[in-house]
Amino acid sequence: MAAGMSHGSKRFPTHHGYGEIKVSRYLVLYVAQVAWLVLGAYLWFGAYWPSTCQPHGLIDTYMCSIRLPEDGGGWREAALLTWLWSTPLLIALEISRRFSKEER
Repeated sequence: MAAGMSHGSKRFPTHHGYGEIKVSRYLVLYVAQVAWLVLGAYLWFGAYWPSTCQPHGLIDTYMCSIRLPEDGGGWREAALLTWLWSTPLLIALEISRRFSKEER
């Protein structure tokens, strides 16, 4: 083996750090997505919404989510607030990652 060349660079000289994606990676990705949605459902159905704001749709949910810590909200309400606001960010990051892959 030549000096400065690693075994990995000889096996995949065109990948530049990107290896093959195995079936197990897809399985883990889908299991994680399902677990994320199950966590959201668990938090949603167990959270106490304050009496000052009861959501009736998607927009209402995000507007009322700011009030979840009111009226002595506990860990579940705080976790639901975090879950609600982080989910769109995670989706946007995944979409941007997919679009940036196509440009390479």
